[in-house]
Amino acid sequence: MTTRRVFSGIQPSGDIHIGNYMGALRNWVAMQDEYATIYCVVDLHALTLPQVPAELARARVRTAKILLAAGIDPGRSLVYYQSQVPQHAELSWIMGTFASMGQLGRMTQYKEKADRTGQNLGLLSYPVLMAADILIHKVHAVPVGDDQRQHLELTRDVAERLNNQLGAGTVVVPEAAIPPRAARVMSLSNANSKMSKSDHDPAGTVMVLDGPDEIRRKVMRAVTDSANSIRFDPDRPGIYNLLSIYQALDGRSEESIEAEFAGQGYGQLKRSVADALIESLRPLRERFAKLMAEPGQVDEILAAGMESAAPVANATRDRIYSRIGLA
Repeated sequence: MTTRRVFSGIQPSGDIHIGNYMGALRNWVAMQDEYATIYCVVDLHALTLPQVPAELARARVRTAKILLAAGIDPGRSLVYYQSQVPQHAELSWIMGTFASMGQLGRMTQYKEKADRTGQNLGLLSYPVLMAADILIHKVHAVPVGDDQRQHLELTRDVAERLNNQLGAGTVVVPEAAIPPRAARVMSLSNANSKMSKSDHDPAGTVMVLDGPDEIRRKVMRAVTDSANSIRFDPDRPGIYNLLSIYQALDGRSEESIEAEFAGQGYGQLKRSVADALIESLRPLRERFAKLMAEPGQVDEILAAGMESAAPVANATRDRIYSRIGLA
């Protein structure tokens, strides 16, 4: 039986908030039990926005350390820097000739980011490089959230065009792997907006490396409302956000959690959410501290990942080059 492969990537921001952790990283860790998993620090994607070279270099190492500290096991997963496997960029050009300009221009993320940061070709062709990232490994499934569904659909379209024009089996058409439960974490200071590192109010964003005191301070200042009951009510976004975070960490039903807080005030809910976050993130912070104490370890892990990724990447490139007439 063929081992099913999963791929996902993360941009090197240098820090990760609890929305990324609960919505993606915890699922990536769990998927190691079911799939042959491939996780990549997509540093080429980061170049669609202006970067300070020294800061990008530090950020990608720090991001890799957070991945490993979160539980990505290099003994079970392939982990590497995207830029160190040049077939990603090589095949991106080929994939681009199978992608439609109209489809790229309709991408929601392109339209949003182009308005904020100015247009560049990399921003437009970002999903094409993402298609190369996925198809290079003959991946069967890609864990995606709502904001990446369009990109995966483009990858599937490109894959089908490649197979139709170059022959069946040129690449694998990947499926979406939807997490069974992925919390949509909103800002603690504005519960109508997703939690984001770029939030104008840093008090609204809890980073996975925040210390216990900082986590407690941010959670205790979280927006609520003037009602006097604690219920899972989407029309009360502040309370709903806190309860959703608590449920994602605790795992119990809405009814059970509502019963726990029956007759309690918002202060008790916030204390419980803070305690749950602190305890959930404790192993990650401890593993991260160990990795910081051994700076060469992460370099060795990602170099080994690069070497393991190269044969598969070469085989995919050679197969496509041969079928398209370049070899």
